[in-house]
Amino acid sequence: MPVLSVEEIESTTAIALRAHGASPFAAAEVARAVAAAESHGNRICGLYYVESYCHQLQSGRVTGDADPVVTKPRPGAVHVDAAFGFAQPAFAHGLVPALDAARENGVATLAVAHAHTCTSLGYFTEQIARAGLIGLGFTNASPIVAPPGGKTRVIGTNPIAFSVPDGAGGIAMQFDQSTTTVALGKITMAKATGKPIPEGWALDASGAPTTDPDAALQGSLVSVGGYKGWGFGLMAELLAAGMTGSALSRDVKPLKARNGPPHDLGQFYILMDPGVSSGFAARLRALVEIMALDEGTRMPGQNRTAAEKVDVLDAVWARITELAEGPGPSA
Repeated sequence: MPVLSVEEIESTTAIALRAHGASPFAAAEVARAVAAAESHGNRICGLYYVESYCHQLQSGRVTGDADPVVTKPRPGAVHVDAAFGFAQPAFAHGLVPALDAARENGVATLAVAHAHTCTSLGYFTEQIARAGLIGLGFTNASPIVAPPGGKTRVIGTNPIAFSVPDGAGGIAMQFDQSTTTVALGKITMAKATGKPIPEGWALDASGAPTTDPDAALQGSLVSVGGYKGWGFGLMAELLAAGMTGSALSRDVKPLKARNGPPHDLGQFYILMDPGVSSGFAARLRALVEIMALDEGTRMPGQNRTAAEKVDVLDAVWARITELAEGPGPSA
């Protein structure tokens, strides 16, 4: 198992994406996100997706040279049309205007429309927080969750991410979680390794609990906390699809499928300037201190550090380096 620097992961990923049709800027932005995920041990959002990105660039499911269009329909609202390209370069185009709008108005929204999956939503809200603002993000995905008591898939895992600045360029608090008990990637990874999943993660096609990952993939995932998680999932769905004009989860084909229509997903961010409240910094400090009263407790995401080197499975890295050499003759 090779131990690779994050820089090597990023550069090789960018080469692979460019070799399959991504523009230099899009490739660089996506590769940066992949490397960041790997550096934090979030492998489901890292190299795990690169092969599918390359296939989808070749098939046209994602537009590698899309030119995101930024508009500002209201003083506190920034909209980016990703033009069926990657979410990362679209977000990059909209971030500075959205930060400026939030500083001017106290709060602003950033809607990213018609984008490929963004994978790690916290990667984006963290950028907002490192710029000194509070970031709250929502996105949707292909349908895999049925309503409580039902068996028909309606929404995706629909993550929510929240990042809070510490006032010194760092992160005081961050969470990034699906609104299901577990992320879909953990089910697919369990299937790939031939391992069962814990009961309570998923239902089979008939709506019965299952520990078989294949049956789970034919059925549906369970909302975290039942009706409570289902409500948060619907909230994310309405904001990500409704406030961006992008597809409902129900109309999105599987995210890693090589062929098919574009994902057409939305991401919706709320940016808040903590400086509008004279008491925010003091309350944040107090909360951090309270969290530290018991040994071993901390704020979510506090003291989160990125690794400089990462263990990568031999087969995974061999495939990434193969992709960096360009499409094969059968591609």
